[in-house]
Amino acid sequence: MDEPTGEVIAFPQAPEGVEIRHLRAFVAVSEDLNFSRAAARLYLSQPSLSRQIRALERVVGCELLRRSTHRVELTVAGNALLDRARRLLADLDEAIATTQSVGGELANRMATLWAPVLEVARADRDIEQMRTAYEAFLAESAVPDGIAVRAVNAGGVPSLALNPTDNPATAILYLHGGGYTVGSAYGYRPLVGALVAATGVGALVPDYRLAPEHPFPAALEDALSAYRWLTEQDGARRIVLAGDSFGGGLVCSLLLTLKARELPLPAGAVLLCPALDLTGASPLAASEDQQTVTLRRVIEGYLDGHSPEDPIVSPLLGDLTGLPPLLVQAATGDLVRSEAERLTERATASGVDARLEVFPAETHVFHVFWSFLPEAADALQQAGAFVRDRVREPPRQASA
Repeated sequence: MDEPTGEVIAFPQAPEGVEIRHLRAFVAVSEDLNFSRAAARLYLSQPSLSRQIRALERVVGCELLRRSTHRVELTVAGNALLDRARRLLADLDEAIATTQSVGGELANRMATLWAPVLEVARADRDIEQMRTAYEAFLAESAVPDGIAVRAVNAGGVPSLALNPTDNPATAILYLHGGGYTVGSAYGYRPLVGALVAATGVGALVPDYRLAPEHPFPAALEDALSAYRWLTEQDGARRIVLAGDSFGGGLVCSLLLTLKARELPLPAGAVLLCPALDLTGASPLAASEDQQTVTLRRVIEGYLDGHSPEDPIVSPLLGDLTGLPPLLVQAATGDLVRSEAERLTERATASGVDARLEVFPAETHVFHVFWSFLPEAADALQQAGAFVRDRVREPPRQASA
């Protein structure tokens, strides 16, 4: 008979039913060879610990620990598993710790960048201070390489056009966020540039008039003028609207206005963490902290006495039938996530091709952190793919 060679017989890979908690239970008992001490260390009862060990043995298909009234010992199989299980758990713990550290670092970085803006909002500063703080926040990111920026007069609206250096075609009309009160085409160059890079086609960013100096409907009129100018360049069916936060709400206001006036609709719309409800029903408006009080004052300045129940300013109240395909993106920790969900549900119920994508992020308009937040970069890639699909789709034939 041949002597054993010391090689391990190749069996199929480990069953998927192996649970980490069962491995931890096995290692704890094996290290002390004592169920009582292991149970105390794991904050389990001894019967529960025994059940976990038996569950592991059933999954791997062999006995790992031999028990008697006064003694616990490892079987040969258990001894073979112990060191490997220790290494596996140590690697897993290190991986989780590293992930949490990186996640915490990214969260801290985002909070640090937002802090000056929130401080100004909470301190109830004047509007120019708010605008300056928001522009400084947006300037923390650079315009991506390979994006050309030029000034454009879009139907009387001062605007910026951002294009890949190898593609002069403009297919996106981007309406920036900022509560209709802060933000600018210049400040939004980094975020829109990242969307342009992800899409491969250019974007027009109107510097629409801001409240309270120019209340409703000034922003909507400017958006409509810029849209009509852009359609004259390449036809509405090859244009996709996009916007973030209240800019996403302005996109929906523009869509409802186009439909009401029987003007050509765009090929689709991308809504990044859209803020769509000015009636006060949003969770964003329910809080009583100074930041939210400031936001309510900003909304009142935009409305200037106009009813927030008007679907044009609160698109969640509107008839969404007949709108083009919508891509709606939200963050798990965003206070207006419910508005994104409600819009998608109502649009789908109205027969609109609407898709909601929710990303694991803890801040409103997480997309602005595209330069270092993987979820933001992924979201923009998804938005880019949606825009490309809509732009490539052939124009609809007019009905007979």
